[in-house]
Amino acid sequence: MGRLFGTDGMRGVAITELTCELAMSIGRAAALVLGKNGKKLNILIGKDTRISSDTLEAALIAGITSAGASAELLGVVPTPALALLIREFGADGGIMISASHNTFEDNGIKIFSESGEKLSDESEEEIEKYILDCPEKIILKSGAEIGEIRSFYSGKDTYIKHIIENTGDGEFASGDLRGLKLLFDCANGSACSCACVFTELGAECDFIAVRPNGLNINHNCGSTCLTNLSEKVREGNYHAGVAFDGDADRCLFVDEKGREVSGDKIIALMAKSMKEKGMLKKDTVVVTIMSNLGFHEFMHENGINTISAKVGDRYVYEEMKKGGFNIGGENSGHIILSDYATTGDGLLSAARFLHMLKESGEPLSELVSGIKDYPQKLTGIKITSEAKANWSKNESIIKVIKEAEEFFSGNGRVNVRPSGTEPLIRIMIEGKSESDVEHWLGKIREVVERELCE
Repeated sequence: MGRLFGTDGMRGVAITELTCELAMSIGRAAALVLGKNGKKLNILIGKDTRISSDTLEAALIAGITSAGASAELLGVVPTPALALLIREFGADGGIMISASHNTFEDNGIKIFSESGEKLSDESEEEIEKYILDCPEKIILKSGAEIGEIRSFYSGKDTYIKHIIENTGDGEFASGDLRGLKLLFDCANGSACSCACVFTELGAECDFIAVRPNGLNINHNCGSTCLTNLSEKVREGNYHAGVAFDGDADRCLFVDEKGREVSGDKIIALMAKSMKEKGMLKKDTVVVTIMSNLGFHEFMHENGINTISAKVGDRYVYEEMKKGGFNIGGENSGHIILSDYATTGDGLLSAARFLHMLKESGEPLSELVSGIKDYPQKLTGIKITSEAKANWSKNESIIKVIKEAEEFFSGNGRVNVRPSGTEPLIRIMIEGKSESDVEHWLGKIREVVERELCE
């Protein structure tokens, strides 16, 4: 992780941590880093529904245009829509204003290259250098060299068309979802702008969390809180429920009984279906170190290889691109289908998964029943930025982690890491015994809290 950027762009409390001044500097530095051949750049800007997104958008526009690039405004769109539109319309890059699954107080900035891919660590470090080390190298423009501001709010229609055309397996397949009764939780976020695509695909659809007011994004809704969705699916006799996060780059499901279907299970079933159709490149799927052991067992049973990347969908995508693989993702619901997208895409993943569900003719609960879930517990501990930077030097924490790793050796996993997007230390323990998992999670948590929080 860099000085400003984490595993998924920059994120912080809007206006006080992620300030307008910083957003303007990022806009200027991004225009320089994305620039080439002296050409006047065109940078697309998308945003989610947070109350702070308009303010940060204005600051980014000021930075981009004052550096001589033009800003083209997409309005509220999913992050994957921005990535697609960069490629479709030949833009020089794009910036998404969103803090993903975080609540409204936070916001974030994700920067994409001209290929619609998230910037590399090296490019982000270059932006950081301009802002933190040599801001004097950012030359402001004047007169006719100032960038223009244009609106492109119809861009989302291209994204919706893209999902419809790529829901099925054939060229321009209809992806007909008729016969499915579905409930969608749009998290009061970006998905609200495009979720109509499922109605266009023919499903009988109902929607919740579709009234964003700037303050309710991800609040008791969306992919981080499935309780309401689960209850309503059970009560309403739906075939499935789908929940997106704030910027709709991930999705999770609940089955017809209201039980959660994790990202691991979504990826496993899609990969199995792709292999059966001869569509799974190199019979390999890319996940992260957080994926459940039950997922790996199911993949092995079905003759599918797995590769584990660092946490973060950008690292999953890098492994996919390097190895020529076409499906990967995270247990949290980031799913990348690289035949169609360069980043996690909640709506596209949901559409293709639902198409697979309809083709199977089976209840979703039956499809996932063959995938084991080993006991896995996760927790996050809030700490200061200074503690986050130095936690790995603490001897007491390292000692208890090693003790846990020795205990679970060959029968589980221990992962302790700083969050890439929040001031947290995340602890994940997985094993065959729930009591052992809970014991060691509590033990590590106790040491971390004693050493870093007191």
